[in-house]
Order: sequence, then C-alpha cells, then structure tokens
Amino acid sequence: MLQTLPRPASTLVIAAHHGGRHEGLRAGQLLLAAGVLLALAAAALAIDMPLARAVTALDIPYDFRHFVRLGEAFGWGGTVGLIILAAAILDPRGWRIVPRLAVLSFGSGLLADGVKLIIARRRPVMTDLDSSVWETFLGWRAAMSHTDLHDDAIQSFPSGHAATATGLAVALAILYPRGRWLFAGLALLAVVQRIEVEAHYLSDVLAGAAVGCLVGALCQLDFGLGRRFVQWERT
Repeated sequence: MLQTLPRPASTLVIAAHHGGRHEGLRAGQLLLAAGVLLALAAAALAIDMPLARAVTALDIPYDFRHFVRLGEAFGWGGTVGLIILAAAILDPRGWRIVPRLAVLSFGSGLLADGVKLIIARRRPVMTDLDSSVWETFLGWRAAMSHTDLHDDAIQSFPSGHAATATGLAVALAILYPRGRWLFAGLALLAVVQRIEVEAHYLSDVLAGAAVGCLVGALCQLDFGLGRRFVQWERT
C-alpha cells in the first residue's frame, strides 16, 4: 500500500489560489471593501471635528494609551520591512513571498502619499477643532508655494499609516489565512493610534484603509499582479 506523503506547506498555500486569488479573499471582495470604506470616509466628514475634540478631551489610562500607540509599528515602514524580512526567513517559500508583501504594504503607503501631494489638509493637532471641517482642507497643493508642499502639518489626507497597515494586513491574510483576524486587528490598532495621537481625522484613516484594499484588489486580479505573485511563489 502506498503511503500518502504530506505536501509541503508552500504547495498547500499555492493550492489555495485560483487564478491569482485566494479563495477567501477575492479581488471583488477587496474592491467592495474599498468602496464601502470610501463611502464611510465621506460620511465621517460629518463627525470628524466632534470626534477630534472628544479624543483631545479623553483621559486615557497610561497602559491603554501605551498599548494603542504600539499599533503605529504595524503601519510604519521600518517595522513593516522587519515583518516582511521575518516572513521571508520563516516561510518555506523564502524570498518568493516578498514581492506580494512589499507591493501591498509599501505600494499602498506610496499611493496614499501620492494623494497627499494633491490634496492639502491640516492635521487635527494643528487645527482649531472648533472650526468647520471644510476649513481643514486647504485646496490643491499644486497651487501652493514650494515650502508648503513639504509641510507635514498639511499632509493629513489620507493616512499613509492606515494605507500601509491595511495593505500589509491584506497581504498577510492572503499568505496566511488562519491569521487574518489577527492581521485585521493589528491594522485596526494602527488606525486607532493615528486618531489617538491627533495625527489624522476619522475620514483620513478610512480613506487610507480604502487605498490599502484597492491596492490589494488590483494585485489579486487575474490579469494583474495576482497571477505573477502566484508564479513567483510557486517557483
């Protein structure tokens, strides 16, 4: 009698893909998530200022505040690089998983940063929170002076940390579906941290998360990067 040998972990992961998509996280689902998040971001404009005032007035216990602020690491480029390095070392596929992780995380962050160069919005910490939400938007950055273009204080929309964290969570969930809720929780913690430190409004982080889902969807399309990712991971 022939004994059935267990398949390598890399083969099992590849078998879970169909046409460049993971069965549990399809491009259509990610596109839907991006659309919902964008709609929520638009709706959140109505509560951006009251929420920002409430966050400023909150007396958060030190330990809980410290825990929330650790969430920034999941959306910060340096830590993301270390996470990708750890995955490449521990995963049997090695460096072959790096393109997917790098494109979805850093690509999402770069796309969000690109939007920042178009739309100028003042961060909550630099804003009179009793003003109108529309006063936080300063217009098109192309019409501003060269000095203003590099002013971090007007780079609130969308959140690059939220985009990077969401893109990383999507990539990790595709590669390691059993941990998808953990990755989603870490991305959520990163989003909450950006609001807690008054770096972003609610609409900023929702828009950033939408960018991460959009990049994830594009990378999962059959005719796009998804097929190439599966080929890279198989070889």
